[in-house]
Amino acid sequence: MAAKVDLSTSTDWKEAKSFLKGLSDKQREEHYFCRDFIRLKKIPTWKETAKGITAKVEEPKYKKDKQLNEKISLFRGDITKLEVDAIVNAANSSLLGGGGVDGCIHRAAGPLLTDECRTLQSCETGKAKITCGYRLPAKYVIHTVGPIAHGEPSASQAAELRSCYLSSLDLLLEHRLRSAAFPCISTGVFGYPNEAAAEVVLTALREWLEQHKDKVDRLIICVFLEKDENIYRQRLPYYFPPDGTPPPTLTRTDSPGPAGPRSQL
Repeated sequence: MAAKVDLSTSTDWKEAKSFLKGLSDKQREEHYFCRDFIRLKKIPTWKETAKGITAKVEEPKYKKDKQLNEKISLFRGDITKLEVDAIVNAANSSLLGGGGVDGCIHRAAGPLLTDECRTLQSCETGKAKITCGYRLPAKYVIHTVGPIAHGEPSASQAAELRSCYLSSLDLLLEHRLRSAAFPCISTGVFGYPNEAAAEVVLTALREWLEQHKDKVDRLIICVFLEKDENIYRQRLPYYFPPDGTPPPTLTRTDSPGPAGPRSQL
């Protein structure tokens, strides 16, 4: 194992990355930026979340698959606190940090993340690149750049958004990672309509899981806004049908809004 490194003061991202790779999961906890991190087993699967849905889905887009429903989760909270193999960052093309979830991830991971990102020399829209997670509970950060779509998105912008998710999932497989959390890419200052984005996302995740379900344990749709939580709770039954129909429009009162990024790129 590499010599012990203080991630809060180290200025060598390569040294820190090598050090972290040599640690056990328990040893990594000592270097997390937070103590209130959330383990994967604490995040309900969609199968568990949808237990209260009892009526039939009138026109599901896909057939029921209990195994797939155990591979997907909807979680509202702070993505930087999730202890998963990788979290996906809704980045800008420079990969050097910005507002919303991008800035939150860079601040939580620490300056070494920006140092490594600088070596990647930017990222094209719809593509993805991977770095170490440093002080995050997540081992890796997958950075992807979503389309800017103020107003009705074009077919090419929808294809670019889909590519963000698929490119990120390609990296997940390439690095033999088994769990990942996705923010709502492009729906913040990049202006992609939330409802339209959800349809693209759910189609991409469903079709990808049908081909690769044995290669991952969990894919988490991590939302921050109540609006997005309601959209996904309504649309998920059409793509991952439980024993029932989608619930009516929800106004959540049983859980407080999380502290975290107010917008996502």
